[in-house]
Amino acid sequence: MATLEIQVPDIGDFDEVTVIELLVKPGDTVRADQSLLTVESDKASMEIPSSHAGVVKELKVALGDKVKQGSLVLLLEVAGEASAPNPAPEPVEQAPDAAASVAPAAAPAAPTPVAPVAAAAGPVEVRVPDIGDFKDVTVIEVMVQVGDSVKLEQSLVTVESDKASMEIPSGAAGVVQELKVKLGDTVNIGDLLLILQGSAAVAAPAAAVAATPNVPADPAAQAPAANAAVAAPAAVVAAPALPAHNPTALALGLPHASPSVRKFARELGVPLAEVKGTGLKGRITDADIESFTRSVMSGAVQTAAIAAQQAAKPAAAGGGEGLGLIPWPKVDFAKFGPIERKEMSRIKKISGANLLRNAVMIPAVTNHDDADITDLEAFRVLTNKENEKSGIKVTMLAFLIKACVAALKKFPDFNSSLDGDAVVYKQYYHIGFAADTPNGLMVPVIKDADKKGIFQISQEMSELAKKARDGKLSPAEMSGATFTISSLGGIGGRYFTPIINAPEVAILGVCRSTMEPVWDGKAFQPRLMLPLSLTWDHRVIDGAAAARFNVYLAQILGDFRRVLL
Repeated sequence: MATLEIQVPDIGDFDEVTVIELLVKPGDTVRADQSLLTVESDKASMEIPSSHAGVVKELKVALGDKVKQGSLVLLLEVAGEASAPNPAPEPVEQAPDAAASVAPAAAPAAPTPVAPVAAAAGPVEVRVPDIGDFKDVTVIEVMVQVGDSVKLEQSLVTVESDKASMEIPSGAAGVVQELKVKLGDTVNIGDLLLILQGSAAVAAPAAAVAATPNVPADPAAQAPAANAAVAAPAAVVAAPALPAHNPTALALGLPHASPSVRKFARELGVPLAEVKGTGLKGRITDADIESFTRSVMSGAVQTAAIAAQQAAKPAAAGGGEGLGLIPWPKVDFAKFGPIERKEMSRIKKISGANLLRNAVMIPAVTNHDDADITDLEAFRVLTNKENEKSGIKVTMLAFLIKACVAALKKFPDFNSSLDGDAVVYKQYYHIGFAADTPNGLMVPVIKDADKKGIFQISQEMSELAKKARDGKLSPAEMSGATFTISSLGGIGGRYFTPIINAPEVAILGVCRSTMEPVWDGKAFQPRLMLPLSLTWDHRVIDGAAAARFNVYLAQILGDFRRVLL
């Protein structure tokens, strides 16, 4: 096996184009004319073919590299060939034939020439310029409409062959008077694209002049186009039956999108391979990029994917395959010692799926803080002592619910939900509280907590918690929450990161309060401090708002009279 250098052939008047996709990797077997990589300029994207068949030994370019004619692309192991660079003179030797084949095809289709320099005051016909050896290319995007003002060299339409897509620029400036092509039309050199009401000088490129029958063909002008035609024979050769890359691998497939759409997607960080195109032949448009971005921000795309995965593989929930992770380890635990196997309860299965979705889908951030509840705890103890005969025991959680309602009113973002690309602000305050039951975690909801007092909230909490333990909670008693509190106060701990209960955008976690020395400016004083852990959805809430929410909540708990303000 000899080693051959594969270089970038003559790609026309393009210099320093960017490598945007690698279609092969070391070890792949490639055929002559098979595409190796995709490059992109500001006006076109194209695939670079291999001049020989062989096995890829080493890649010499990476994504993002700049290449031009003669740049080394890869080393190819070729059977029975001498080790030598890819010969560059070959396209030049064939240039006259290629030029001859291009010019006759263009001549009949361009009866009306565009003058090289003219003061365009009346209607101007804008035609397809010399685009190399591409015939019957398809119009896959029309970028202007009747009435639009266009500038010289502004892109008008995007056309596509089986190997490349390119934007056709305007040869004149003016206002679009009439469109002569539509989506799906096939065009060639010299075909009429549109009619402009000209308002500026027309500057026809040399390539366009060479394609015009009434202007003598200049061999010097034809040579670059001819070289490009010979260097890219794959444009008129049937596509290979089997690509070298894996067609099921998203990273290696070339999504159908124009260069301008690719640039737009890169600016937003959108993976084109995951976008479904709505244009002609599945073409991705700017609107598709915007729609995909909105779907990701709202969580709709990922939620649908996870739901489909769970429906298709209910037994493999949590396996991670649907998220692109390696499979969950399969272990025979019994070989290490005695085991006992118990099936998860129905509640844990349901809550587990929801928790996984929320943990994966929501860009969650947690703020930790402390609230001084020394005076509030003293008041609570006194209240329970004075109302001992009522049978209602007031807990710190009841005060927390009222305090959270006050904070939600002051910071309405925390009492909202995402709905597509809109935020829904709720005018009601339903507070959920996590209840630990023998069967798993359940979240009863105190409805209209803003309209209820501490005693009524305490009583409802007691009743709902008992129903939860007995497994008698109705769906209505667990739905509609706008904000949730998860309290570990009766168990212990210091801080934790609670998982947001979608479609809510925040959740408050509290742990057991402890006596701590707090500096009052003169001396350390023993104060009862309550740890607060606020988790919030960064799509709706920013860090400054979350910090203010926590500070305000701590102020209310420190002096509950603020609830009245």
